[in-house]
This record gives sequence, C-alpha cells and structure tokens, in this order.
Amino acid sequence: MTMEPAPLLTLWGAKLAGAAAGSAISVAYLLPKSRREAATRFLIGLVTGVVFGASAGLMLADRLALNDLLGPEEMIVMGSAAASLCAWWALGVLGRLADSFGRDGPLRAVVTGAETQRAGDRRE
Repeated sequence: MTMEPAPLLTLWGAKLAGAAAGSAISVAYLLPKSRREAATRFLIGLVTGVVFGASAGLMLADRLALNDLLGPEEMIVMGSAAASLCAWWALGVLGRLADSFGRDGPLRAVVTGAETQRAGDRRE
C-alpha cells in the first residue's frame, strides 16, 4: 500500500510545521539560558513533534471529539505542536531542576555520602 507523493509531502510538511510551531511557542513559557540550550531544546522539540505528531494528534482529536471536524493534516499539525511543546517545556524544567541540585545542592551529600555544612545549617 503506497500513498501518492503529494499527500505524503503534505503530511510531512504538516508534521514539520506543527513541531516548529510548538518549539517556537515554548520559548514564551520557559526562556533558555543560552544559545546551546535553545538549540538543543528546539531540536528535541522538532524531533519529538515529527515522531509523535500523528499519534498525539489522533489522541487529542479523539479526546476532544474533533475526529469528524478535522482533516488528517490538521490533526497532525495539532499533534506535532502539542508533542513538541510538551517535550520542549519538560526538558527545560528538568534541566533547571538538575541545575538546582548541582555541586552544592541538597542531593550532594546523599550522592557522595559526605556531610556538607552550610553557614545557615550549622548547629552549635
């Protein structure tokens, strides 16, 4: 079973457009600290949107009862944007959380088994 070239290119274009839109919108929610972080999160959002866009679009259309109202391209754009937005935002939150547990963070003593004392934590 093969698809015609035009619809196949249209669906891939919809995936890329939705994924890029989701990554771009995500900038408003959680600004990156550096160009490298922005590029990494954008590319991960783009890949996530392309890979999971169709299935996310079908799931969203089903849950929102939009199956009869949307065409396949619209479902893919919606799903790609949603998947990209979620991946980009989650990656940013996880990165910031990991940074908060950096060298002098609260998990340092647990991971290394060492006792760390801070000026405010000393008991005398």
